[in-house]
Amino acid sequence: MIESGTKLQPLAVSSKTQAPDPLHLRTARISLADEQLELLPEGAVWWKSRSTVLISDTHFGKEATFRAASIPVPDQTLQILHKLEAVLTRTAAEHLMILGDLIHARRGRCEQTFRQIADWRERFSAMTWTLIRGNHDVSAGDPPAAWRIRCLPEPYALGPFALCHKPEMGTGFSMAGHLHPVVRLTGPGRDSLRLPCFLLRKSTLILPAFSSFVDGKVLPVSLGDQVFVIADHQVTKVA
Repeated sequence: MIESGTKLQPLAVSSKTQAPDPLHLRTARISLADEQLELLPEGAVWWKSRSTVLISDTHFGKEATFRAASIPVPDQTLQILHKLEAVLTRTAAEHLMILGDLIHARRGRCEQTFRQIADWRERFSAMTWTLIRGNHDVSAGDPPAAWRIRCLPEPYALGPFALCHKPEMGTGFSMAGHLHPVVRLTGPGRDSLRLPCFLLRKSTLILPAFSSFVDGKVLPVSLGDQVFVIADHQVTKVA
């Protein structure tokens, strides 16, 4: 069961970011395992009955990893935090579940980045955060204690879902990340556009990467797949 919807709750915006008017945000709602999930244009899932926001693949410190290899890239830590702040404020969520790859690499464990995130975390001090360790987390190590994140191996059972990083680790109904799904849309002039998407494949919902500084993977769409594209502050079902 799929329907489009909008979030009408007020959005608190940091002075350093300009978020779209929440009345113009279009979401998609799906029913999975008899639970109502809302797919948000930031790339997050809002599980209202559990007051839980789910995201995946933030890859904090990836820019620092590049700089450690003498490749200058702009830092996007604050951009990710501003986007996450918009989601958490708009939903008033009590819990945040991160489905893996919180930190990109051990070489990206940058003191400045870690301090930025720790300071920002204080804005949501009453909220519980849980990380389901992904492949990058295993090599990068757990986050600093100041972030106050409970770290668990995959899969982790919550309600009817197996929460995991890799989709193949889930059994039954599950939510996962890891694949960074994108879809390629083509126009009549042979132009094409790659856009992040949610992919509902059988009983598994695969989330897009929450960070835009990661490579997306165009996945072949199989019979029965449902694809929800993120573009222009909207989530739109295209398959």
